[in-house]
Amino acid sequence: MHPVKPELSDPTALAAALGDAGYLADIGLATAAYLGMKMHRPIFLEGDAGVGKTSLAQALADVTGTRLIRLQCYEGIDATQALYDWDFPRQVLHLRAAEAVGVTGTDAGRALEESLYDRRFLISRPILQALEEPGAVLLIDEIDRADDEFEAFLLEVLADNAVTIPEIGTIRAESPPLVVLTSNRTREVHDALKRRCLYHWVAHPEFEREVEILRRRLPEASEQLITEVATAVRRMREADLLKPPGVAESIDWTHALHLLGARTLDRERAAATLGAVLKYQEDSVRIRDTVLAELAG
Repeated sequence: MHPVKPELSDPTALAAALGDAGYLADIGLATAAYLGMKMHRPIFLEGDAGVGKTSLAQALADVTGTRLIRLQCYEGIDATQALYDWDFPRQVLHLRAAEAVGVTGTDAGRALEESLYDRRFLISRPILQALEEPGAVLLIDEIDRADDEFEAFLLEVLADNAVTIPEIGTIRAESPPLVVLTSNRTREVHDALKRRCLYHWVAHPEFEREVEILRRRLPEASEQLITEVATAVRRMREADLLKPPGVAESIDWTHALHLLGARTLDRERAAATLGAVLKYQEDSVRIRDTVLAELAG
């Protein structure tokens, strides 16, 4: 079972611990994370890119004092990349070394063949690493980029907290990992996988919380710049953009402006740094004609 530290006795305490680790979670997200730890269930986080889904996994590893193991999903990923593989070059060297010392005979040959699939030649990928490391935090990032077959594979692993390697046998977690799955909703993830998890939609933060996030991440930036950036970003999210900016973009924009010496959000420097917060030309044109047009020159 995943250990819950005594000080993480309820969602409020977990939210405070996450805050100390630099992650400001609202009570809804802290509750989902807390229940995932207590109920030993995967946490499925869905939301726009840049809202802090991935960062939560790192913060949970920090506050629980465990290791974060990350599996980045992509189109075409399969069990080999996620689970384990055999170290073929080492196996070949082992075989050649055995041949060099004259391993012969049926029994010796059979023993040599079996030794090629010894545990020492097994390369552990993220899921196997997480099963073997007690209490680890396993981040399965952007599961929506993977395909249906990989989802089915994950469902089986998460249900059993174990994997079977034909040449070795079943490897079962002594202490199951705390699993965090994230999705940017580029496609719908199957209900079967979601039902296995505790689901939480991670929304963009409220204005006050975003200001506090910027303040903590960039304490050197002026209070007025932070407030004005948060206000401008809030308006951008209401403008029906192709890619509304997330918290990550708010942080990048504030940082870029601060590096240019800005203490307030003026039109000239805002336009010059717009690439830090918007990633599509159409969005940039729309915001230049609306939000930036209202800023002081």
